Amino acid sequence: MRHFAALWYAPPTMLSAIIFDFNGIIADDEPLHLEMFQKVLAEQGIPLFREEYYTHFLGMDDRDCFKAVLAARKRPADDALVDQLIAKKAGYYARAINERLIIFPGVKELIGAASMKYPLAIASGALRHEIEGILNAINLRAAFAAIVSAEDVRHGKPAPDCFVTALARLNERKGAPPIDASSCLVIEDSPWGVTAAHAAGMKCLAVTNSYPADSLNEADHVLSTLEGLPLAALNGLFDA
Repeated sequence: MRHFAALWYAPPTMLSAIIFDFNGIIADDEPLHLEMFQKVLAEQGIPLFREEYYTHFLGMDDRDCFKAVLAARKRPADDALVDQLIAKKAGYYARAINERLIIFPGVKELIGAASMKYPLAIASGALRHEIEGILNAINLRAAFAAIVSAEDVRHGKPAPDCFVTALARLNERKGAPPIDASSCLVIEDSPWGVTAAHAAGMKCLAVTNSYPADSLNEADHVLSTLEGLPLAALNGLFDA
């Protein structure tokens, strides 16, 4: 489902910054996150089913996910318990990612090319040490001028907080011209991320890494992969 042509022939216009989601866009670890959620919750005697996770919980940060699952099971979700579950999952994830790190095809090439022309940020519901660890492992940390993680915002997606915060941090760079939300492109993989990007006043390119195209049809454009995507093509999203 590579529909590059409509983008490729559009003349460059006003794209000024690109904000990437992390899980499901850069790191192919959504199945791993599900596995770790299931492991931690099973220790509490709570099942979490794959279809349920992808329908209701993917796209949430760890705190919101644990709270939502506990609420769905009519179990108490006090802060102390949720903090304990988050810490356990982080430990399991850190051990697993060392053995199973997978990056989506074309991502390193796109980020490398984009970082030479645009300021880049990450806005994710993942924990900061997870993001930093993977970026360092694949030698991409220096490509990003700002990283916004779960610890940096009060409300996760579909609230726009992470994207608003990412833009604010990009605009804190010394000597850089101010960037308006309307000239930012978000690259996402979930319906919640698309909603959050638009709520922040930004364009959104969705990739069907985690959800089918018909679940992402609110995005400004949908692709099946970032592999082979010409950097110049992204400007075509700003011609409307």
